[in-house]
Amino acid sequence: MIVRSQGFYPEFERKAGRKRTTHYCAGCGHGIIQKLIAEAMADLGIQDDTVFVSPVGCAAFCYYYLDCGNVAGPHGRAAAVASGLVRVIPDKIVVAYQGDGDLGAIGFNNAFQAANRGDGFAHFFVNNALYGMTGGQMAPTTLAGQKTTTSPYGRDVVSTGEPLKVCEVFDQLERPVYIERVSVADSKRIMKARKAIRKALEIQKEGKGYAFVEILSPCPTNMKADAMGAAAFVSEEMERAFPLRLFRDRSGEEPPRPIEVEARSIDDIVSADYEGDAIDDLPDVRERRYKFSGFGGQGILSLGLVIADAASEMGRHVSWFPSYGPEQRGGSASCSVVVSGREIGSPAIDHPDVLVAMNQPSLERFLPTVPPGGVAIYEESVPLEATAPEGVTVHPFPASRIAAENGAPKAANTALLGCLVELGLLDMPGEELRRALVRSFAAKPKLVEGNLAVFEAARGHARRELL
Repeated sequence: MIVRSQGFYPEFERKAGRKRTTHYCAGCGHGIIQKLIAEAMADLGIQDDTVFVSPVGCAAFCYYYLDCGNVAGPHGRAAAVASGLVRVIPDKIVVAYQGDGDLGAIGFNNAFQAANRGDGFAHFFVNNALYGMTGGQMAPTTLAGQKTTTSPYGRDVVSTGEPLKVCEVFDQLERPVYIERVSVADSKRIMKARKAIRKALEIQKEGKGYAFVEILSPCPTNMKADAMGAAAFVSEEMERAFPLRLFRDRSGEEPPRPIEVEARSIDDIVSADYEGDAIDDLPDVRERRYKFSGFGGQGILSLGLVIADAASEMGRHVSWFPSYGPEQRGGSASCSVVVSGREIGSPAIDHPDVLVAMNQPSLERFLPTVPPGGVAIYEESVPLEATAPEGVTVHPFPASRIAAENGAPKAANTALLGCLVELGLLDMPGEELRRALVRSFAAKPKLVEGNLAVFEAARGHARRELL
């Protein structure tokens, strides 16, 4: 009499009404491995306390088989999902299950970092040396010379690298408790795999840390062999590249204790190094959202920083959020600054109350986003070809000319700061902005005098021409 293994659901419900009880191909190792996991869960009495993270790939439907909690992870992210689960449900047992393409390629860094942290879950890695579900392409673990659909002449290690040996890589890390490589190519090997899988789950039951088991597994369909031939390929070919062995077992040692940190509120943390009082809400201070934009090298980010610094010194809530391309000069650059009397919900700005644009692309891009009642100031030499939304005040300002006339041609951003002060768009005293401007040149004191001259000249021009 055939008895269903404990730990499995009674039926494969994905194919309701059909006689087929699994979606795996004949001779596939996944069914064997999952049976070993299910039996170990049931034997250890952890079935109701286990959360199983399924992968993308042939084993994506694990949740139709294993009778425990189940979460489906995105491609390559099973380890990341498991890491999250052990933090939010630390009293449960977490298992991550991945194939070689899922873990060894797109998900490798997620798995590596989880192992490096020693996150407390059992990690089962099924290695069949190719991508199974998507058609048998070359995988990180494909053997040297092995033919796949994307390496029809055999894997060339000169151009594609050597097969990735995950156990050997993880064995260099300090935090994993248990690392072993096993196989399910025949009955004798399956018995050893059974012990390794059970050991990894015992470690989770005892809360001792990260356990990693790599399992060499046949894939008859993509290896283009029958079940016996695929199993022989695993034991005769794969095991030469991936020797079966126990890399480490530190389950008998005391796990390292986390560093105890005194619990503090976020207000305590934020104000820990602040010499004055913690930042309080200022109901009388209205929130303003600023967008400063132009080319890299025009001082756009610095302009935003000066304003953010001044606001911070006045005890206001402030955020500064830069955006720029990889170019040091000439690429697009912008920053969003929010100054508020209350905590700021998001540093991102879609509709700025005040726009400062120093080039035409920025003016064309951001001017339509200014809401009614907003103000846009742009470099006068830039042609205004965009149409301002109704209710938006637009001021051309000769920032570059004022900077050049006062002996600091690179200080057009400082001229715009003076304009903003004089138009009352910063809700801060000019002297406070002046001090912030001086602080911004602490590393280049020779530039202070010229920038202050531009700042005052710009204020005078704005007062005469714009008010």
